Amino acid sequence: MFEFKPIASGSSGNSHLIKTDGASGLIDIGIPWKRIQEAMGFTASSLDFVLVTHRHLDHSGYIKEAIKAGVDVYAIKDVWNSNGISSHRAHIITSMKQFQIKNLTILPFSVPHDVENVGFLIADDRGNKMLYLTDCFYSPFRFKNLTLIAVECNYSLDILKRNVEAGAVPKELKSRILKSHFSLENVKKFLLANDLSKVEAIFLLHLSDNNSNAERFKREIQELTGKMVFVA
Repeated sequence: MFEFKPIASGSSGNSHLIKTDGASGLIDIGIPWKRIQEAMGFTASSLDFVLVTHRHLDHSGYIKEAIKAGVDVYAIKDVWNSNGISSHRAHIITSMKQFQIKNLTILPFSVPHDVENVGFLIADDRGNKMLYLTDCFYSPFRFKNLTLIAVECNYSLDILKRNVEAGAVPKELKSRILKSHFSLENVKKFLLANDLSKVEAIFLLHLSDNNSNAERFKREIQELTGKMVFVA
């Protein structure tokens, strides 16, 4: 089965550790390598890969440090174009073109954000399948036989509306949030539209500092799905 360990989640930086019996790696690297090393007990150099969803610095800001540490990084062309990195450890991936890393089969797929962005469907050789989906306001895809879901749950509409009315969130920022991040309401619709029969755990990622409520989000997703829910 997959072991999923959030190291950092949110607008200040994102990075999550995934492990299987045959491979280990990170999804996103928006925090310093030193912090990742500390979270992993200084074993990060043994990682097999880093997957990057998109070029925003809270997801890609420390790619150079991973490459310097000798870890292969996989990202879409837009990420490499934006940071100018050239290395034999810098691998270009393409939406809807699966690739293999050890015992893992990885499928990147495009999701809507304000820059080019991908989610990841990751399967091992034992029938386990995990989904990683962040920084998008909906998913155009449906999935079957998932065993683990890691999905952004950035805000709820009622909290965001209240903060806009109070002047805590500018109206311009509200428009960007609505078009680039997953709301609690849309996460619920997404989960109900997918096959959850084999899902063992759901991780809620990238909660907003101001427009979310971790306890409420966890409770409502648990009540909706009947699954174990964790907030990153």
